[in-house]
Amino acid sequence: MLKPLNDNVVVELKEAEKKTASGIILSGESGAPTHAEGIVMAVGPGKSLDNGLKAPLAVEVGQRVLFSNFGGTKIKHEGSELVILAESEILAIAE
Repeated sequence: MLKPLNDNVVVELKEAEKKTASGIILSGESGAPTHAEGIVMAVGPGKSLDNGLKAPLAVEVGQRVLFSNFGGTKIKHEGSELVILAESEILAIAE
């Protein structure tokens, strides 16, 4: 597994829904969401502060998060589609 540095987070991408809640099937880019969703797989130790301490991250391994489709760096690692992004790029934690 990857070990992120500083305030970076590794997220495994979750495939976007191809059907709406009412049963309408989405096709092509017109139905593409402007956000991405995934599960946090690893978190860094936190951002370094001026006093030398680390600011803890607000997200934890296993949480489902939403982030911009255009955020982070998408990679393939050990057969999984992952994205590495800064904690500040995470829009929300889905509970």
